Amino acid sequence: MLPYSLIRPLLFQFNAEQAHDITMQGLTVLNSLKLNDLAFPKAPESSPVEVMGLTFKNKVGLAAGLDKTGACIDPLGSMGFGFIEVGTLTPKPQDGNPQPRLFRLIEHEGIINRMGFNNPGIEAGVENVKRAHTFRKKGGIVGINIGKNKVTPNEDAISDYLTCYQEAYDHADYIAVNLSSPNTPGLRDLQSAESASKLIARLKQEELTLTARYGRKVPLALKVAPDLDPEAIADLAKVFKNEGLDALIATNTTLDRSKVAGHPLADEAGGLSGKPVTQKATETIQAFYAELGESLPIIGVGGIMSGADAQEKIQAGAKLVQLYSGLIYEGADLVHDCIQNT
Repeated sequence: MLPYSLIRPLLFQFNAEQAHDITMQGLTVLNSLKLNDLAFPKAPESSPVEVMGLTFKNKVGLAAGLDKTGACIDPLGSMGFGFIEVGTLTPKPQDGNPQPRLFRLIEHEGIINRMGFNNPGIEAGVENVKRAHTFRKKGGIVGINIGKNKVTPNEDAISDYLTCYQEAYDHADYIAVNLSSPNTPGLRDLQSAESASKLIARLKQEELTLTARYGRKVPLALKVAPDLDPEAIADLAKVFKNEGLDALIATNTTLDRSKVAGHPLADEAGGLSGKPVTQKATETIQAFYAELGESLPIIGVGGIMSGADAQEKIQAGAKLVQLYSGLIYEGADLVHDCIQNT
């Protein structure tokens, strides 16, 4: 396969969302023709690691948001990921926000998105996950990221999360709750300690019923923003420990534009990811680890653009890492670099 350094300029001739769609379609074609192994070299050897009671073949995963539908697990898995998180999936299908809604800040190796949870709905997403066989047969872990529909008021949010949780439970290796996207109005309000406590407690209550029904426990993770202040981090850490959360994913995108000030796209609404959030995400991991210690595993995500960045996340307290924006700028070689450095 052509090196990504040659492919990227061609993809960057298209707008960001078109390039994303072309890439996903291309990966699907490669998979259907069984050319994955030719397109992507074999991943480096890595020692398995146990997190959340699950065995991961390596520490490097794909963050939610790239495969929003769950339809590309097998082709993406060919890049060497140890785990893939799909979604965010909501109870009902939704189109997301109007286009354009995805922007590259190339000089800063950043991305701004305001996608708005565009997805086919939890039922269709789960059906896609069920069709993914190759990645799991090779030891890959699949997480399903869940959220609420835009039209659902916050006072009814638990119902949306519960619906998705019930649908996903028997088909996910773990389930991630997204309370931290800045692109659904009011969603981050659910990150307050009180709201998060109520939601986690209700899902953990349902876990008892579902574990008995399906004969296995599915770990529950929660994804937080990098924009939390120290008091909020301390309060949330107490909630996570008290309610028995299984893992923390830190972090989502940021609303902070200080690292891209002056860029023509800096004022575009949405969450900023990529290199501009690297330091902030790592500091958030460090702050949560200071509160949680080894009581709760942290999955580190946010601005991992190299193997060294992944290593920094691990040193900050993360047990696993996830990539997204770095792939846009560095390609699949980034996965192998991160595996070798973690």
